[in-house]
Amino acid sequence: MRYFFITMRFFLAAILLMAFAQTNQAQDTRLLRQPDISEQKIVFVYAGDLWTADRQGGAATRLTSFPGVEMNPKFSPDGKWVSFSGQYQENLDVYIVASTGGTPKRLTWHPNADIVTGWSPDGKVIFMSNRDAGNGAAVKQYSIGLGDGVPQPLPMPRAFRGSYSPDGKSFAYEMNLRWDEEWRNYRGGQNNPIYILDLQQYGLKKIPMKNSHDMLPVWMGKNIYFLSDRDSAMNLYSYDTGSGALEQQTFFSEYDIKNVSASHGAIIFEYGGDLYTMQAGSKDYKKLSIQVKGDFPWLDPKWVNAADWLGKPSVSPTGQRVVFEARGEIINIPVKKGDARNLTNLPGSREHDPSWSPDGKSIAWFSDASGEYSLMIGQPDGLSTPREIKIPHPTFYYAPVWSPDSKYLAYTDHIQQLWMTEIASGKTTLVDKDAFLHPDRTINPVWSPDSKWIAYAKRLPSQFHVIMAYEVAKAKGLQLTDGMSDAVSPAWDASGKYLYFLASTNFALASGWLDMSAYEKPTRRAVYLMVLKKGEPSPLLPESDEEKADTTAAAKPEEKSTAKKDSKKDAKKDAEKTAADSPKVIVKIDYDGLSQRILSLGMPERNYGDLKSGAEGELF
Repeated sequence: MRYFFITMRFFLAAILLMAFAQTNQAQDTRLLRQPDISEQKIVFVYAGDLWTADRQGGAATRLTSFPGVEMNPKFSPDGKWVSFSGQYQENLDVYIVASTGGTPKRLTWHPNADIVTGWSPDGKVIFMSNRDAGNGAAVKQYSIGLGDGVPQPLPMPRAFRGSYSPDGKSFAYEMNLRWDEEWRNYRGGQNNPIYILDLQQYGLKKIPMKNSHDMLPVWMGKNIYFLSDRDSAMNLYSYDTGSGALEQQTFFSEYDIKNVSASHGAIIFEYGGDLYTMQAGSKDYKKLSIQVKGDFPWLDPKWVNAADWLGKPSVSPTGQRVVFEARGEIINIPVKKGDARNLTNLPGSREHDPSWSPDGKSIAWFSDASGEYSLMIGQPDGLSTPREIKIPHPTFYYAPVWSPDSKYLAYTDHIQQLWMTEIASGKTTLVDKDAFLHPDRTINPVWSPDSKWIAYAKRLPSQFHVIMAYEVAKAKGLQLTDGMSDAVSPAWDASGKYLYFLASTNFALASGWLDMSAYEKPTRRAVYLMVLKKGEPSPLLPESDEEKADTTAAAKPEEKSTAKKDSKKDAKKDAEKTAADSPKVIVKIDYDGLSQRILSLGMPERNYGDLKSGAEGELF
């Protein structure tokens, strides 16, 4: 009986181990890039190395292991070789390696980057390079045989990517280098048709397009397969070179297809981090189940010197310490004495944009440790667990700014929205948002000295900016400038009486960042201030020194001395009384007539930026 129980225990353990192994094996590897296919195998890029697998999927075999990056693998027509671009000697050159593995052989030696694009039917490697371009912008296609010494250019004056027809008599290609091929639904100057060049008569044809983003033509039989976003997402299309028929092959919508290749009757492409294959002439595709297993030493824990990665500094109120972000951690460092403190110690998440509160008690930052970015409030000593404040509709956030009373934080997100969080309650409010996702981020919050207002620049439909002021108590924004000039970079004077800003009256030609007419029209700005309260005198009024009568002139010397001492005592008492009785800074904005209280500081117009106020009456 005892033997029976022992046997059953081992039997159950074996079943559990088998189930674990099957579950573990079922976990496919993703983020597989740049696939190519041969008659027997597929090759792809994973973690900067090349890997091969069976054409049906399964366990992958490592083909290269050099610390440098390998990219763009392409099988030779007979499947015996894989060409690729390798960064083996601090330069990107063309290499080949046997498809069964071995030592790579270098084929090109030019200091410019050589990027493999395919093979010719007669067994030469095809690559693109700007080695012959004077300005480095135009790329051409070159061929080099496995035993050749000097690459030979293909006849196209400009050619980015392409492939030969099976008989080698034609070449389908993209003409121009794309600087941003990930731009979904882009409709602009990068978009060009796919050209087909007759290599015997040099006749040129185009695959029909309507300003769509067409790329990566691969030739199989009489058809050219290529990627296009003419239905909004990047999908696979085919073009019949005989009949001219154009047909959509896939209908994905969530992600874009990337990196298509074709050979031996099959097409392979990347979609959503997985690899898919599809037989030519069929619209049925299947996802390949691939498992990549290997030694990845870069995943091992290791010590890294954070001094080389310090960024986003925030100085403590007394200037004794500075908090930084470094490699996803928040680090508090003394200026002179003491040790550095890692306030987060979370290697599996990213913490960024630290900000020290004016009262010195707290440090704020953003963290995605919970899976989405949250606002974190921690202590400078790092001894207690930071407080997490969830933000509605979490996304990526920038630069939290404390109010002077340390009760609020204001910050922006990646879609140009301005947020405010009350620290005590954790309540988060959407203050305002820009109407455009402009790459120049200008909706940056600036707190008033009394913590009652947030000033920021907001973009109008005209693309001009106006200066806005958001009143926290009323949850209401005021437009302070008229929008007839481009006003940016507000800064409050420490007295609370004035608001400085920059404005340009020659901004019109620079209003659209994609408008090339703005390239030779540099923006000039002048520095202005607005007097916020009615009746407040201008700080720019002319001053004049006048002689004042000496009331103690007739007194005796000893009386004068006593009078001076008494006068100093009285002045000191008056100053102390005035300081005790004077109210704190209170910002009041009288909107009526405000446009008539805007004054130029008289500085010459320059391309100024990033105004910062210092002590009362000081501006940087």
